[in-house]
Amino acid sequence: MPDIHSTAIVDPNAKIADDVIIGPYSMIGPNVELGSKCVIKNHVTIEGHTTIGSNNQIFQYCSIGAPPQDLTYKNEPTRVEIGNDNIFREFCSIHRGTLKENELTAIGNNVLFMAYVHVGHDVVIGSNVIVANSTNFAGHVKVGDKVVIGGGTNISQYVTLGRGSYIGGASAIDRDIPLFCTAYGNRARLKGINIIGLRRNGYSKQIITEVVDFYRTMEASALSPRSFIEHEEHMAEFQENEIIQEMANGIRSSEVGLAPFVT
Repeated sequence: MPDIHSTAIVDPNAKIADDVIIGPYSMIGPNVELGSKCVIKNHVTIEGHTTIGSNNQIFQYCSIGAPPQDLTYKNEPTRVEIGNDNIFREFCSIHRGTLKENELTAIGNNVLFMAYVHVGHDVVIGSNVIVANSTNFAGHVKVGDKVVIGGGTNISQYVTLGRGSYIGGASAIDRDIPLFCTAYGNRARLKGINIIGLRRNGYSKQIITEVVDFYRTMEASALSPRSFIEHEEHMAEFQENEIIQEMANGIRSSEVGLAPFVT
């Protein structure tokens, strides 16, 4: 049976794996599912239609599955879905989705949320992500795998952080950051390529060199990034580079535009 402290309030309709630990004064709602080996510390609230996978650690004073901070929300049964092996440190808040998108706030696997992180409605965060203290994700933000975000960062609605990107601390992000790029500042500007991230992901020296050359050429161009990638002569020599092609696809699909380059 789950190890549930006598002061915790767990709705009898909640689905709790047999090896879950729930600490003092925590509250678990009727539509919550907790997977194997989850550890819920004291004073945690998990509510709404929330599904949490296995081996997650949720520290004291976290709030998961609360209604979104959206005036159009009318108590619809939207959801939060969380994968496996995640850590939520003190005072994290994760809000459920709205009808405006897919009715879902989703978090992947092996994500570290340091203290005081807020994840707004309809946010989608990939796997193997590190989010430092006091970072705020507004609604509808998308974050790729293996992103690192410095503390005190604020990310505006509908922004996309490409996989492998690195965000410096105390940044304000209101435009998209392409994959494996670094950015910092208020408002954030693109600083360059996350070479360390590319190396850690096993990409060859040739691929990394081509990515750096592509970035520098695009940065130096008088054209906007979207216009730059639409010129065949600029892209011809990079057709075999998977990172550059993925970066170009992200630029084409951007709804809010890219962060500007550092000047």
